[in-house]
Amino acid sequence: MSVLLQIVADTTVQAVQTGQDAMAKVSVWGLLGKGGVLMYPLYLLLILAIFMFFERFLAIRKASRIDSNFMHVIRENILSGNVQAARNLARTTDSPVARIIEKGLRRVGKPIDVIEKSMESVGRLELYNMEKNLNILSLIAGIAPMFGFLGTIVGMIQLFFEINSTGNFELSVIAGGIYVKMITSGTGLVIGLIAYIMHNYLATQVDKTANKMEIASTEFIDILQEPTR
Repeated sequence: MSVLLQIVADTTVQAVQTGQDAMAKVSVWGLLGKGGVLMYPLYLLLILAIFMFFERFLAIRKASRIDSNFMHVIRENILSGNVQAARNLARTTDSPVARIIEKGLRRVGKPIDVIEKSMESVGRLELYNMEKNLNILSLIAGIAPMFGFLGTIVGMIQLFFEINSTGNFELSVIAGGIYVKMITSGTGLVIGLIAYIMHNYLATQVDKTANKMEIASTEFIDILQEPTR
């Protein structure tokens, strides 16, 4: 009896080790390599998404940097009647807020509504520059899963064509072919999810910067309506 138990135990251990070895051989890169030709467009979409994310991230972060003392200095110069100094400061400061304020300073002396409209036009241009190319990430988030599904459908057609041609209806052959063809779908969904997260994160940062621009514009209009010293 003990001999039989020992044989069963040895067999179980060997089967577990064999399963572990098989799982170890199935790496992520190995699976991706079985995805077929349509994996290459997915790789390109992933590379493009990563590039666009970092390019826009750096641009938006640069645009969102606003010196906390900037509006204070602008206010002091305007109230003291030194508008030219305020214009020089705004002109030499590289930020969307500074460019909006500089546009308003050029219109000092004209009606408030004229100043507001000129500042709004600059604000829309700055907002457009920040949002530029964000639609590419949105597009990748939409088409990457479609490319994945297309790869799976093409693979399934090939699989069933081979089964019909060879007459081999073994379950292992069918299951093995199906899991390989599902790789493109999984990859496309992952890339689409990554691009979606990237797009929404950057859109949130753009909204935060737009709020800063709006607050600075309102503060500037309030300053113009204060009595000069």
